[in-house]
Amino acid sequence: MHRKSKSLRLLLAILVLLAPGCRARRDAFVACGDGVACDPYLKTASAIEFPAINSCSEAECDAKIKSLAPRLLSSGEPTKYRDITLAETVQLALATSDVLPDLGGAIVRTPDAVETIYDKAIVETDATRGIEAALSAFDAQFRSDFSFENNDRAINNEFFGGGTRLLTQDAAVSQSQITKRSVTGTEFAARNIIEFDSNNAPGNAFTHAYTVKMEMEARHPLLQGSGMQFNRIAGPGTAPGTYNGVLLARVRTDVELTEFEIAVRNYVSNIENAYWDLYFAYRDLDAKIAARDTSLETWRRVRALYEAGRRGGEAEKEAQAREQYYRFEEEVQNALSGRLFDGTRVGNGSPGGTFRGNPGVHVAERRLRLLMNLPAADGELLRPRDEPVLAAISFDWHEVASEAVVRRAELRRQKWAIRGRELELIASKNHLLPQLDAVGRYRFRGFGNDLLDSSSNGVGRFDNAYDDLVSGDFQEWQVGLELDMPIGFRRAHSAVRNAELLLARSRALLRNAQDEVVNEVAGSVADVDRAYETALTSYNRLVASREQLEAVSAAFESDKVPLDLLLDAQRRLAEAESRYYRSLTEHAIAIKNVHFSKGTLLEFDGVFLAEGAWPAAAYRDAAELASRRGRSMPLNYASTKAALAVSHGVYDQHPHEGGMLFEGPVEAVETEEIELMTPPVNSDK
Repeated sequence: MHRKSKSLRLLLAILVLLAPGCRARRDAFVACGDGVACDPYLKTASAIEFPAINSCSEAECDAKIKSLAPRLLSSGEPTKYRDITLAETVQLALATSDVLPDLGGAIVRTPDAVETIYDKAIVETDATRGIEAALSAFDAQFRSDFSFENNDRAINNEFFGGGTRLLTQDAAVSQSQITKRSVTGTEFAARNIIEFDSNNAPGNAFTHAYTVKMEMEARHPLLQGSGMQFNRIAGPGTAPGTYNGVLLARVRTDVELTEFEIAVRNYVSNIENAYWDLYFAYRDLDAKIAARDTSLETWRRVRALYEAGRRGGEAEKEAQAREQYYRFEEEVQNALSGRLFDGTRVGNGSPGGTFRGNPGVHVAERRLRLLMNLPAADGELLRPRDEPVLAAISFDWHEVASEAVVRRAELRRQKWAIRGRELELIASKNHLLPQLDAVGRYRFRGFGNDLLDSSSNGVGRFDNAYDDLVSGDFQEWQVGLELDMPIGFRRAHSAVRNAELLLARSRALLRNAQDEVVNEVAGSVADVDRAYETALTSYNRLVASREQLEAVSAAFESDKVPLDLLLDAQRRLAEAESRYYRSLTEHAIAIKNVHFSKGTLLEFDGVFLAEGAWPAAAYRDAAELASRRGRSMPLNYASTKAALAVSHGVYDQHPHEGGMLFEGPVEAVETEEIELMTPPVNSDK
């Protein structure tokens, strides 16, 4: 009764302590008004607050925060220009870009979808799916646990006479072990087990005793989970359909590396697009300024005749000339300041970007500054120094198409995806085998009254458990087989079929992607020819418009043609000049788009992707670690019979410098046929 009442009191005390945390607090609700109860925390929980983060330093944010006010059309401030080449633009942009922005506002709308220089490292260091995470499955693991218990019970047993006896016992168990899994799937373990027992059982030689065990164990899978190939692909101890081996982690890293290359290529393409947008904006502005000045001179002459009351200065003619001047003045204002239309950027009708030519100088200049990570305004206007190519560029179709299939980054990314699916299929077939493990264990035992004390105390041989252990008198071993298998392997068969379907889907996507890439290259090559031919036509139109204006102006001076024809000739010249520069810009962007479509844009712009320098301490640590290692030996991590290649080696980013990927450099093909864009006026083209 004493033991029972003591336990009941302890149970009641625990319930009393837990009760306040389990019941609802009525005083937590107060009246919000009109007798309606509300939670006092509701107002705080639903409030909009500022996050507590470490803001960027003044040095990082100073350039953006202290950007000058944007240049306004009405300011009338004198303009300072900074002439810049396309190569300088690309170099400055890449040198200052941790984030690869675009002109679609994705950084503000969906920042997680924007590529940065950190993404590849983030994927590789992912604690769940990265390479190091996959390698960690083969790390040695140390585990130690200790437990102590006190037993106080009645036992239906007594050595002398019938009935029961009371057992009081203090027992403790301590176990420490190191386990290591090899690449073949074998798991090795080394354990040290210490057991302490002190009880009142009759007949004990000692009041307390220690048992020490040192054992080594090896467990090797014979069927499922066996072999370097499976463990490198899936990782040890995985279920069907969930694989996270070293090879698959490597494939994911290579896919992210390709994603980064695609993002850099798109970024460089958008820089070129913005550069030529700004070039056209300046040339379009020049054409409109020239037209405005010409129309102003015409209006002044008609105005003078109007004020003098002479023939040719009628009111309707003066108003007509004035209207044309203000029309051109409005176009000059829009061409200078610009309107917020979408500019030329990747994917707006063509992979590399279809030329828009909508924004004015100020808008196009701010967009280029955004891509170059420059302040929106710093007192100077960027002005392109380079001119579009005035030569006919001829691409060899078969070489361009073949090069696109090999060098297009999207196709390489899909090929990495296919390789990953092939590895998953190999791993999934392993789960069709039953799990049969061979287990071997060897153990040394020691027993003693004390654990480490070597004094005999009259005990004799078993006074020290560790001394008895190292004597080697007590040794045990065990070997066996363990079989575990589902009846029917339903999940395994489903995983294999799923892997086969995913692989078939990836291969079908690659075939269609190749067709689409070839189609894109065909469109880009055809667009280069179209842009050049239309540029020739635009040039002829420009020459004809100039001659028409000269002839109409001379006839107007002789009072042989009306004012309408003169004003119409001025408009035609302005349109022809703007259209000519537009065609030149389209030609420059079309050439860039061919390199974009066939995967050589980075090489075309002299961009090379490489890993940045590590801190100096990292090199010292790597050298020290390498010095402690033994001489390396070649090891096939896939299979002892056949190699399982994941890649075909390093991808050559600039093959034409070495000249090994294709027979003959593409640049030589591109410059075989050169025709200057200065045809005679009556040319057929």
